[in-house]
Amino acid sequence: MRVVVFGATGNVGMSLMDLLRQDPDVDELHGVARRPPVGGRNDDRVTWSAADIRRDDLVPIVRGADVVVHLAWAIQPSHDPESLYQTNVAGSRRVFDAVADARVPALVYASSVGTYARGPKNRAVDETWPATGIKTSFYSRHKAAVETMLNVFEWDLPAVRVVRLRPGLIFKRRSGAEQASLFLGPLFPRALADPRRIPVVPSHPRLRFQAVHTDDVADAYRRAIAGDVHGPFNVAADPVIDSRELARLLHARAVPVPAAAMRAAVRASWRLHLQPTPPGWVDMGLGVPIMDCSRAGKRLGWRPERTSTEALLDVLGGIRDDAREETPAMTAPG
Repeated sequence: MRVVVFGATGNVGMSLMDLLRQDPDVDELHGVARRPPVGGRNDDRVTWSAADIRRDDLVPIVRGADVVVHLAWAIQPSHDPESLYQTNVAGSRRVFDAVADARVPALVYASSVGTYARGPKNRAVDETWPATGIKTSFYSRHKAAVETMLNVFEWDLPAVRVVRLRPGLIFKRRSGAEQASLFLGPLFPRALADPRRIPVVPSHPRLRFQAVHTDDVADAYRRAIAGDVHGPFNVAADPVIDSRELARLLHARAVPVPAAAMRAAVRASWRLHLQPTPPGWVDMGLGVPIMDCSRAGKRLGWRPERTSTEALLDVLGGIRDDAREETPAMTAPG
């Protein structure tokens, strides 16, 4: 089996490449990124190429593949929405068009909990919940737009097996430096990622989220690649993390904060370029529903090996220690 992975040097991409390198059913593994990795990640079955999904010819890259995995996505620069759109939405369309032109039989796409419309926090919803996004979040809008494109793709090409994974927040230690760069910015003191130095956490009834370790997400992708499955799969670990659990985990005190105050603080600091996360992330975090992940267990045979809290503590340690993959950090598109 020949597998091509777009976005192969990202948080999930590197873990997936490591996992597929160990899979005896994968004869050829081709990683695609704007810059190939540095260090000893190659063997006789692994090749790399540099490509930008916004502009390069992707058909020769995917020709002959049995499965294409599309992980490439941009979160920064958040002050340049056109650049983000060109990578996330227009770039995804170019990947899908290449899959169609090269007649690749299977496509696995990295969607997200962020694709869902506003939903309940007191019960879990399955994959039939509307995937129309949270309108004030560019990330959510883009995820929903790409899922709509995939609906058309599946309608036009029913012979192509299409899988969409919708994970919660994805964490691992080696993504610490990347996560800090994408979401916290250079002014954030890395030492504050130490749980012993976080005195308070915000409390809000809708501040409930799901997380999963990157290596467990990579395993879900591996199963989606190898299995005779199609359609969407929610992917997250237990427990659901709320303000009380977050305070317990970090030995901190939960302080009630209105949603408007959270949003205003993030908006002001973002507009002043003090940190890189726009306020739409607050809206998305408070808006998206809790996911029922039982379909992944039943159809993929997937079970996370780590809890959501273990994943969160892992990345906090990585942020504190500036942990990173064996590859240079990817620069923002532009």
